[in-house]
Amino acid sequence: MTQTFIVTGTDTGIGKTVFAAALAGALGARYWKPVQAGLDDGSDSERTAALSGLPIGHILPEAYRLVTPCSPHLAAEIDGVTIDLDRLALPQVDGPLVVEGAGGALVPVTRDILYADVFARWGKPVVLVARTALGTINHSLLSIEALRARGVAIHGIAFVGDPVEDSEATIAAIGKVKRLGRLPMLPELTSAALAQAFADAFDLADFA
Repeated sequence: MTQTFIVTGTDTGIGKTVFAAALAGALGARYWKPVQAGLDDGSDSERTAALSGLPIGHILPEAYRLVTPCSPHLAAEIDGVTIDLDRLALPQVDGPLVVEGAGGALVPVTRDILYADVFARWGKPVVLVARTALGTINHSLLSIEALRARGVAIHGIAFVGDPVEDSEATIAAIGKVKRLGRLPMLPELTSAALAQAFADAFDLADFA
């Protein structure tokens, strides 16, 4: 069975793509972002290609590339695109696969379907990425409840930011999720620096 991890976040702009790139690079995985909304600053796939150190062939093309930088459901409407859920079926690949959602777990893909609903259809474990800043306990526990309410398996939680021991431990304990590690904020975000930070902060055996 192909080793697949779905990467979602508690919010947007928290470092989810950086974590996904690090995980994909460490596993030598294929990376797939099903829906890209917003292209002015480049795509998450392009950023992952630059940060992961993966061969370009390991970065799979998006099912949808939407121009407007907002929630996929609205971006698709503005762009005049209808998102067909059949096109969001997980790709069949040889080896590990890392799939990145957009924003948080309850971001709408269409007017009727949230990302968490799509995750439930896929039936693969989710890694929840959370920042360590103020408010993360609430955001993280709400995300955990929303995923579990849909029967989505949570592989664990990965933090991004400066260490906040009590918040990280509290989320893991109350949410009953495995605390995988924490990526620090890097002074220079390069492929080599990210790979080293991931190796220092995470145990690859947790993703076996």
